[in-house]
Amino acid sequence: MTSKESIPHHTRRFAPDVAEADTESYRDHISTVDKEGKRIWLHPKKPSGRYFRMRKWFGYSLLAVLVVMPWIRIKGEPFLMVNVIERRFVILGQTFWPQDIHLFVLAFLIGVIFIALFTVAFGRLFCGWACPQTVFMELVFRRIEYWIEGDWKQQMALNRGPLNTEKVLKKGAKHLLFFGVAFAIGNVFLSYLVGSDHLMRIMREGPVEHWESFAALLIFSGIFYGVFAFMREQVCTTICPYGRLQSVLLDRESIVVAYDHVRGEKRAKFRKGEVRSEVDKGDCIDCNACVHVCPTGIDIRNGTQLECVNCTACIDACDDIMEAVDLPKGLIRFASEAEISDKRPFRWTMRMKAYSAVLGVLVIALFALVLTRSDVESTVLRTPGLLFQKRDDGRISNLYSYKLVNKTNRDMPVHFELLNADGEVQAVGAFPMVERASMHQGELFIILESHELEGYNTLLTVGVYSGDKLLEKVKTSFIGPMKRSK
Repeated sequence: MTSKESIPHHTRRFAPDVAEADTESYRDHISTVDKEGKRIWLHPKKPSGRYFRMRKWFGYSLLAVLVVMPWIRIKGEPFLMVNVIERRFVILGQTFWPQDIHLFVLAFLIGVIFIALFTVAFGRLFCGWACPQTVFMELVFRRIEYWIEGDWKQQMALNRGPLNTEKVLKKGAKHLLFFGVAFAIGNVFLSYLVGSDHLMRIMREGPVEHWESFAALLIFSGIFYGVFAFMREQVCTTICPYGRLQSVLLDRESIVVAYDHVRGEKRAKFRKGEVRSEVDKGDCIDCNACVHVCPTGIDIRNGTQLECVNCTACIDACDDIMEAVDLPKGLIRFASEAEISDKRPFRWTMRMKAYSAVLGVLVIALFALVLTRSDVESTVLRTPGLLFQKRDDGRISNLYSYKLVNKTNRDMPVHFELLNADGEVQAVGAFPMVERASMHQGELFIILESHELEGYNTLLTVGVYSGDKLLEKVKTSFIGPMKRSK
């Protein structure tokens, strides 16, 4: 028996006589594990309602964008590509290389601050509306499951039933479709890694010619299939680190999917024709409709919980019940604890303002760095292990290795000139034509007159040019003979 002190504050306030109920048991374990530690398979009721319709169209729009983006071209480059193997990243048609790591670090920090700000203000709304795990699970795989096996009660009956022909056919068809969809998702994600053109070439030439890519595709497909067929809500409740952030980011001012305990307690069954206020009953009729539709198996009436992904299925379910019993909607709604308990409207707190200020500074810094980013990233380093060479005409030369990264979407002729000394730059072979969005390496000689040397080590500034346009200045050192002291 649970002590009166252990009952949630809103339950204690409006239902002091429920001390006999085990109201705190949900705190001791997650909803998907029983007392013996075994997995409890969830079968949420098929959601419906205005929020689900909005979430459905928003989610399908995101899926369309996800599929289409690798095929969009901006000046010949993909809209988005993350080629980890070649360490080449294309964002909005602009190519980025490992040399731009500072931009990625800054973008990562902006993402972290934005997530913190969004969570502080609006809770885990991203998880229920835009997270790929939720969108694929609820709008693709779960819809296939409803189509083949029926709604929640039919699914539970099928699972409890004997292994007959109907069960084998339904389960087999479901998992076959699951793997087919997972294979399609694997192709979509592979197009982000290698590019849509390379993906089409793999399809045309077959898996034998590209067995490495095909093996990676099968691995991706297997992972997606395992996640959506078996892991399911476990990803959100036990694996995803974002859910853990809620405990440190949410406060009483954060807007979340919340149960109005002030209005709802004390909860009791509904009797036709009764006026709830006259019989000392809250508006919650204890129908458990909100629990039946929850994809993570929680009871939202227990308050904000780590497992809640703010999918709003419970809002739609509760609104339907309220309408049926002629009570006002909004018993479960988007609200903050401050709004429910203190009747205080949402406000932009000092904490939110601080996050916004930091986010604004970082965004401005990122835009400034991107706008001032050079078209070419270049390095000129003296070849290690080689000393200077003295030429027949008395001049001194050093051999250098150079690396050029063309960050633009056009081929670029490049040559080098000395900027702070009177000397000559000779390419080994010829100065290159660096192809668009590619890297070129080569060697060159820098030749100086003896009187240009400042001693054993002379610091030089080399200009990188494309035609008459100076692209970048690179500093390097020049080694010469030591001058004899007089």
